[in-house]
Amino acid sequence: MIPLHDNVPTRSRPVVTIALIIINFAIFLAEIYGPDQHLQTTRGKVFLVDGQTAITSEFGFVPCEVQHICRLGDDRVDLGANAPFVVHHVPVLLTIFTSMFLHGGWAHVGFNMLFLWIFGNNVEDRLGRPRFILFYLLGGLAAAGLQWLASRGSDVPTIGASGAIAAVLAGYLVLYPRAMVITLIGWIPVPVPAMLFLVVWILLQVAGASAGVGAVGSDSSGVAYFAHVGGFAFGLLTVKLFDRGVPP
Repeated sequence: MIPLHDNVPTRSRPVVTIALIIINFAIFLAEIYGPDQHLQTTRGKVFLVDGQTAITSEFGFVPCEVQHICRLGDDRVDLGANAPFVVHHVPVLLTIFTSMFLHGGWAHVGFNMLFLWIFGNNVEDRLGRPRFILFYLLGGLAAAGLQWLASRGSDVPTIGASGAIAAVLAGYLVLYPRAMVITLIGWIPVPVPAMLFLVVWILLQVAGASAGVGAVGSDSSGVAYFAHVGGFAFGLLTVKLFDRGVPP
């Protein structure tokens, strides 16, 4: 199911949502078209890697680095699990925020930004711009927190805006429970109640998280399901605190 648009108009231009989308795409382009870089490992070796690998290594959030419990092993530079083996210049806690703006591929960034556009513009309209950006960033922080609790020993970099966007989805569910989302099912656009769409979405994330409990908090696909669940839970619990009380 691919959401196309909803039926809730906005009263003002969603400046923050548009800015977040532009920033995410700009950073992704910098990742994939960035120059090759030399990475120095913790054992002193130097590897030449592509720009995306280098940026992910430096700015992705690696759970095991929080408590310095990453596994020691042979030097390696691998996009899936390289960050603990290179010398870092960015504090690990800062990577919680920088990782929100990194993506692994076109599908990753494209679907994230599609969801942000469809649901974020209305939540921004309701909360107001300053509260929305704070809500978004704190949602990403909550997402990273639950992912860390579920996989503290993982050396796989966690990247993507989906944890913060999950908070936005939950906020939309609370604020606009009667909205309809035009959804592409197969090749047919079908109006689907937002409540149904979003409840199904979070149940899939919970199922994915449950299936991956025995494997560092995510399944073999590498999807950070616990981050999605953490962001969504944050949105459900706090969006009313950010709400200006303006009727939709």
